[in-house]
Amino acid sequence: MSTVQRDQLDAQLRGAAAGSEQSVGEMRENFAQMMNALPVPEGVRVHETSLGGRPALQVGPEVAANSGTLLYLHGGSHVVGSPRTALGLTAGLVVRTGIAAVSLDYRLAPEHPFPADVQDVVSAYRDLLDQGCAPESIAFAGDSAGGGLTITGALAARDAGLPMPAAIVAFSPGVDATRTGESMVTKADADPLLDRAYLDLMSGFYIVDQDRRDPLLSPAVSADLTGLPPMLVQVGTNEMLLDDARRLALRASDAEVDVILDITAKVPHVFQSFTGILDEAGEALDRAALFLRQRVRG
Repeated sequence: MSTVQRDQLDAQLRGAAAGSEQSVGEMRENFAQMMNALPVPEGVRVHETSLGGRPALQVGPEVAANSGTLLYLHGGSHVVGSPRTALGLTAGLVVRTGIAAVSLDYRLAPEHPFPADVQDVVSAYRDLLDQGCAPESIAFAGDSAGGGLTITGALAARDAGLPMPAAIVAFSPGVDATRTGESMVTKADADPLLDRAYLDLMSGFYIVDQDRRDPLLSPAVSADLTGLPPMLVQVGTNEMLLDDARRLALRASDAEVDVILDITAKVPHVFQSFTGILDEAGEALDRAALFLRQRVRG
């Protein structure tokens, strides 16, 4: 356990947390600066592409890739972020699995509120299938809002009659727009990155006047998860979104879905981003890579 590392990272993040007084443009710029400063592992090739009518980044290993495709969905509260801001996480999975990834530049609010990004995920997945990728060769992975999209995208794909991908990996997923998890209160002081004002502002941009209990907004609260593929959900105990992950895993198990709930103590939101800074980050990515290698088939 890396007590010193965790304490240092906590202090650093408290100085970098986004404020609700910023404009959307400022929030996007500041988020990009923070995330682009994080390390990206060596051993990957990156180039621009498109998928499902949206821009995307193709991230592949420099050596011959294993069979399969990771459809990666970046975080950013549905308002900020891009495939570039999630490149460290995406590449971290690619080098550990040997499986190439396509990181989707889905539409963002407030320009494109819910359900635009869910629709983009389904379109991207449908495009992979139309290209001849077998569903058992595809996995969804994502962090924060993108972690939530791994679930809601799979639900929307299921309801559209598409076959399910091989697996889902969700890092610190946001899966409850009602914000009724106890950890929203009990972890408010412990969470160095998120606060209620910021979350409410971002969700207002995204949800507008939609019902927050919609299964595609709050799958941890109201979705029938029957038929979803095996999922790995990772979260830290210092997160306000801790109970999003806990309740999602319980709901998945109640629906007879294979699920692993992987909780790491005293680490922040999407702690897997901080490889080389926090020992637990690389260890969590190692576990996620093992999960994917065991399930993705060429």
